[in-house]
Amino acid sequence: MSKRWLDWAIAAGVAASLVAAGHPATAPGYALLAASGLVLAARRTAPRTVLAATGVLALGYQATGADVPVIAFLFAVYATMRAGHRWFTLAGSVLMLATLPLAALLSPRDLTTYEAFAQTRDVLQIAWLIAAAAAGEALRQAERRADEAERTREETALRRANEERLHIARELHDSLTHQISVIKLQAEVAVHLARKRGEDVPEPLLAIRDAGREAARELRATLEALRDDDKNPPHGIKDIPGLVDRARATGLDAELTVEGRPDHVPAAVERTAYRIVQESLTNVARHAAAASARVRIGYRENALVIEVDDDGATQQANPEPGVGLLGMRERVTALGGTLRAAPRSEGGFRVQAELPVAQP
Repeated sequence: MSKRWLDWAIAAGVAASLVAAGHPATAPGYALLAASGLVLAARRTAPRTVLAATGVLALGYQATGADVPVIAFLFAVYATMRAGHRWFTLAGSVLMLATLPLAALLSPRDLTTYEAFAQTRDVLQIAWLIAAAAAGEALRQAERRADEAERTREETALRRANEERLHIARELHDSLTHQISVIKLQAEVAVHLARKRGEDVPEPLLAIRDAGREAARELRATLEALRDDDKNPPHGIKDIPGLVDRARATGLDAELTVEGRPDHVPAAVERTAYRIVQESLTNVARHAAAASARVRIGYRENALVIEVDDDGATQQANPEPGVGLLGMRERVTALGGTLRAAPRSEGGFRVQAELPVAQP
């Protein structure tokens, strides 16, 4: 918005200076002078149109007898060169230089051919044209170099992120894989021995075995995703029903509701939605002593809304956030969304996240 105001301010200033300096023999000449300046307000969005318009208007007010430099046309040359339209600018400038003497000859001042060419030199010198074009080209080159530098910084940051991701994968593999494998193996052996002896397998032992299996799968998927994001796509919204089914298998009355029509949802939003539901259901199983949980996925025009409610024990009004909740909040904030996690007035706990799907 500030650029638009600046464009209009410059256009109004040029128009005012042309009207003040020009003395056309006819009243329409003042209108042409003013229009020549005001049209510059569109030089960012339509530089070639503005170049053509300022050229035609300059010829028009020169033909009315206004002996004033074609300032607006020079601004248009600068804008067109900055936009990268070199050949269009060159052709327009040559055409302008060729037709200005004809416009001067048509003016009511009754000029000779020599006087018409002399007036052309006064109102549009080649040096002015070169300076305006050079300024536009110099700024365009500077902006292009700045863009290239920014891309280089992004590529460097991406490379470093990839290196760090591989480092994290190695660290996770070295520090966690062995321990989780031992836990899973011991639980599997204990369950096998209990069944072999004909004993009832304790529910906690089965829970440890299943948790070990799930942890091993999750860790393997995480390591694969860290090593190669493209070949191993992470979990998304389509995997949320699986989370609900696993929660239901533990005895929790879990229900999933999907509202709206799924349009294009960015991959980062899908990953975050999955992790929010996963962490929320995990917290319900660990801490809430809940009998039921309701997961709602709502597709809106510009946002994806996730709600996870449970009927567990009421917590304090401002619970101390744990690592899982902090991780959810960081993911949501990074995407420009909002997260609310608080006890419900009717009892239980609610996690509600709104993630924008239309990226700015």
